[in-house]
Amino acid sequence: MEIMQCEAVLKAAELGSLSAAGEALNYTQSGITRMIKSLEEELGYPVFNRSKRGVVLTENGKAMIPMFQDIVRAHNNAIEFSSGITGLITGTLKIGTYYSISALCLPSVLRSFCNDYPGITIDLTEGGNKEVRSWLNDCTMDCCFCAEPASDLDFSWIPLFEDEVVAWLPPDHPKASLDRFSVDDFNTEPFIHTSPDHDTDQDRLLAKFSLHPDTRFSTRDGYSTYKMVAAGLGVSFNQRLISRDWPKEIAEVPLDPPQFISLGIAYPSETSLSPAARIFTAYAAKEIRRIQLGNN
Repeated sequence: MEIMQCEAVLKAAELGSLSAAGEALNYTQSGITRMIKSLEEELGYPVFNRSKRGVVLTENGKAMIPMFQDIVRAHNNAIEFSSGITGLITGTLKIGTYYSISALCLPSVLRSFCNDYPGITIDLTEGGNKEVRSWLNDCTMDCCFCAEPASDLDFSWIPLFEDEVVAWLPPDHPKASLDRFSVDDFNTEPFIHTSPDHDTDQDRLLAKFSLHPDTRFSTRDGYSTYKMVAAGLGVSFNQRLISRDWPKEIAEVPLDPPQFISLGIAYPSETSLSPAARIFTAYAAKEIRRIQLGNN
């Protein structure tokens, strides 16, 4: 069993296509097909069911995925460790991140980091709490920039800062000038819900206070919600950070009782950080804390 075969299976499982996996890994379709066929012959069973629509993992294939991931991870860690010994830090990092963090906090951090460590390649994937949960469970990311995950997950946590949750109100709303907006008032207002039923911070806060607002609209992203609030279509709430660089078109009012989201870096507990990931998490934590101090 070779590392290239394991990488090929993982990429084909991710993309659902041998040709797409071959393109992503710079193999011809016939080359990656032979590679996976050889692995299946070595294992004694198929790892994929094949059809005109693509490939889907067999039950045996699904069972092998964690082991293929471990093999690839161990291989990459060995290369990174050896590179560290020779003084040349190299490697590939897979990082999951909140949309707001990737847009507002990470660009300057990544620019500085890539200048200091040009041998490390970064693959960035955006998502919300639901995706972060899957990434941590499956160990598919080296680390995630996110809100603190649910306590039932097995993960390590590096807290960075707390972001306040604020009500989003139309500028002419009667309560737009208040110091606080009661969370109970969401039950009496037309509400705009961002990505409902996706375990978002909004979903969590509604559940925490047993709120059942009159949802008039739902959106897929915070900016659409923001613009709809600005148009007077309803109220909503979100982290203060997400709208920091947007045009000031609405009233942002702190909640009563005050609510904060703990943001930081999560990574799977059962796997040690690779050398490149260890360098990056320490670097990013220091830089983001410095940036936040400058913004406060």
